[in-house]
Amino acid sequence: MQQIKELLKKLEGRTWRLPSKGMGLISAFTFLLLISCSWWAWWAVNGSEAGAPGQSQGFKKVVSVKAPDEEYDVIVTGTDPEGIAAAVSAARNGQKTLLVEGKDRDVLGGLFTVGWLNSLDNSFAPNEDGKANPDKFLNEGIFQEWRKGVEGTSFDIRTAANKFYELVRKEKKIDLLMHASALEPIVTDSTNSSSEAKTVTGLTITTADGKIHKVKAKTVIDATQDADVAAAAGVPFTFGREDLGDEKSLMAVTLVFSLKGMTEDIWQQMIKKGAGDPNLSKGMGADAMSGWGYSDMWNYESTNPDRVRMRGLNIGRQKDGTILINALQIFGVDPLNPESVKQGIEIGKAEIPHVVAHMKKHYPELATLELGSIAPELYVRESRHMIGEYRLTMTDLLDNRDHWDKIGYGSYNADIQSTNAKYRGTIIMKPTQYAIPFRTLVPQKVDGILVVGRSASFDSLPHGSARTVPVGMAAGQAAGAAAAIASERKVTFRDMTNSKPLVTELQDKLTKQGVRLQPYPFGPPAYTKHKAYEGLKTAVSLGIASGHETNDFALDKPSNPKQLVNAINTMRTVISKAYPKALTAGADVTIKGLTKPDEIGLTWEQAAWTISQAVGAKVRRNEAAAYVLDQKIVNGTTYDQITDKAKLTYGEVYLLLRDVLKAQAGVVYN
Repeated sequence: MQQIKELLKKLEGRTWRLPSKGMGLISAFTFLLLISCSWWAWWAVNGSEAGAPGQSQGFKKVVSVKAPDEEYDVIVTGTDPEGIAAAVSAARNGQKTLLVEGKDRDVLGGLFTVGWLNSLDNSFAPNEDGKANPDKFLNEGIFQEWRKGVEGTSFDIRTAANKFYELVRKEKKIDLLMHASALEPIVTDSTNSSSEAKTVTGLTITTADGKIHKVKAKTVIDATQDADVAAAAGVPFTFGREDLGDEKSLMAVTLVFSLKGMTEDIWQQMIKKGAGDPNLSKGMGADAMSGWGYSDMWNYESTNPDRVRMRGLNIGRQKDGTILINALQIFGVDPLNPESVKQGIEIGKAEIPHVVAHMKKHYPELATLELGSIAPELYVRESRHMIGEYRLTMTDLLDNRDHWDKIGYGSYNADIQSTNAKYRGTIIMKPTQYAIPFRTLVPQKVDGILVVGRSASFDSLPHGSARTVPVGMAAGQAAGAAAAIASERKVTFRDMTNSKPLVTELQDKLTKQGVRLQPYPFGPPAYTKHKAYEGLKTAVSLGIASGHETNDFALDKPSNPKQLVNAINTMRTVISKAYPKALTAGADVTIKGLTKPDEIGLTWEQAAWTISQAVGAKVRRNEAAAYVLDQKIVNGTTYDQITDKAKLTYGEVYLLLRDVLKAQAGVVYN
């Protein structure tokens, strides 16, 4: 743009004679303006990693129907990206569709446009060597239609909202209803005497004017972030890390805020500060629209350390000279409790001015930036996890499984954010390409409803990858198409999960509508070839092992007595509710009296002693090894696989955990 300005200054007042007959003379200013407009037109269609020229376009006014009709084929609840994909898909598949928003929102896009999460967590396709290719996306279809209309890896929230609205507005079969004050499912008992399932047959909707409307529907698709409608209908869920024995733990919520005064010069200074620093301590890595770094912000001293803290910065640019900061972590917020959510926002608002002052003081290149605005809604990462016809597991991600009923793919990091102020979170692993089964959208016990988005049927750890919006939009598109098939074939979604022909019909429909369901070829990851891989599945599924972005699980690293005790205690926490007699005692007693138990090597005798005490065996230390083998608590094959009985490795410990879990609880992570 600066070059264009310089040219305009030099050429202003001159005239140009163009060779095309009949065009006559035009001013250089007009000529270059036409070039600029052409660039804008290209950028609007294709998006651009090179930045966003011009001013922010402003939010387009969203036009809502005043009241819903009495009956629809499909009702989609929630105007987050997943809901928009579901509604557009349903309409394109011939379904009369109501898209209804039950929150006080004026624009479409939810988390992206009201929570201000303006950076994409994309799932990229692998090359044959298994490395992610940033030029190939696993999620295509409606997600790509939307993505190509925004700026890049991060986007202006106004552009995003307007593109979502454009997608909805083009579909004549969609009625859009905003500002509903209440959404309640209409639930009837099953007409099938052999089934205990109930059926959702519509919604009771209270519109903004206070009027109550009973609206029938063949299908309800719940795209509310917390699956509120499905929960009210009786769909079963776990909450937070309940599946890991800790229902009180949730990933932190975030309050996004903006800084104003960003210029290209400042942006380049920020990049320069990060150059040559692999930790990006006081600078950032970046492309034209996104920045990441300033890891020293982990050391920011919070004024409310138990409830709020900073992490390294995730930065997304806007077209109005502002940047959005996704880094403020707030703990102890219950997303299902409006008062708790309100309190979380107030805690964040109180802390943000201190954060900005710290940034301006410690990073000179940011000194001229000022606090702009604060997001209207929290970025909530986790609440309910539906119990569906299938639950996505960590072994699905480890194996990079390609399920028979796939409706999309994921490959984003299994990213577990902080759950409290003492825990920084971790990246459990980087999957290469795993399938999302249709069964993860179909709840147990209730028919007539599908759940899409982060509250679908994912265990809490793989949810760290599958909760991402591109995956959710793929699920939304599948849900809309499935609704059409269920209606036409007069079957339930549960029937579909048991019918390969019906699922194949769904997959064929999605493929014709721009969704890629053919997996990319790649070789098996190195960790799958390790002798301890079956044990690794157990350790990862229990939340004990992490390989981070490189998938280095340190399987050959020497273990120690403390590590085994910690692992046994974690396993006990996870399984104690379902299997209270499996591990009847803590293992800490077995390392009392040891000098530096976190540094010395773990022997087979020490490992056997720890296991015997955890299962409540009444044996002496010198009897433990024979006991755990005789009782088949540890498999003989596992014992034989231990290379050095005086120095067990992490991988060998994971094999022991697998055996103990199978013997004591009958649980195997396959």
